[in-house]
Amino acid sequence: MPYLIPARAPLTPEEVDRAFDYLLALQMGGGNYASGRTPATPELAFLLLRLTENIVFPVTGVLGDGEPHADSFALDELGCILLSALRDWTRDSPTTAVLGITRSTIRFVENVSPTPTTTETPAPPCARSGPQGCGSG
Repeated sequence: MPYLIPARAPLTPEEVDRAFDYLLALQMGGGNYASGRTPATPELAFLLLRLTENIVFPVTGVLGDGEPHADSFALDELGCILLSALRDWTRDSPTTAVLGITRSTIRFVENVSPTPTTTETPAPPCARSGPQGCGSG
């Protein structure tokens, strides 16, 4: 595959703007609206992957503020699994991965990432709204 996953480096302000422009366009207007504003390119896929890593690692990493416990390791492993799947998708089909990475990032932030007012992780959608919360969206 001619596209290699770039080394982890800080994102430039322009890269952050481009990634968030796509993410917000998708969140506000859906897939057709987002694709009409920014074409799904391999470069955008890798940019979104790097943005997602920067969001997922701090939330799921074991090396947090408190003492590690069983739940810490489980959350760390789930973060690694999510990122591994997104990396494989990006490597194998970068243009189709753009939409999936963006939706995964939005869902992660909405359902897993702690809110600014609390350090607790919210209950998953399955626990809040029954089985229909899982897999929908």
